[in-house]
Amino acid sequence: MIAVRFLPAACEELVASIAYYEERQRGLGARLNAEVEPAIATIIAFPAIGAAVARNARRLLLNRFPYAVVYRASTDEILVVAVVHQRRRPGYWRKRT
Repeated sequence: MIAVRFLPAACEELVASIAYYEERQRGLGARLNAEVEPAIATIIAFPAIGAAVARNARRLLLNRFPYAVVYRASTDEILVVAVVHQRRRPGYWRKRT
């Protein structure tokens, strides 16, 4: 079984994004989280599905929000490097890979 691990910074990004959307409209943050969960499941099932974006890193875009999950896949682990907004600070996460 493949384990999923979030870098602390990636977890903080996700929590902050959920809180941001929840402040804007009740339930919207939960919808963001509900979209990240199946994206992670897809990555587990098909680790090479994301577009290559950096050294050993891939990016899977979310469908309804302008976010992507940036991850590194190995034979036994998916490491979530970042949960990035696609229009803010491009590439800031690259130093994490």
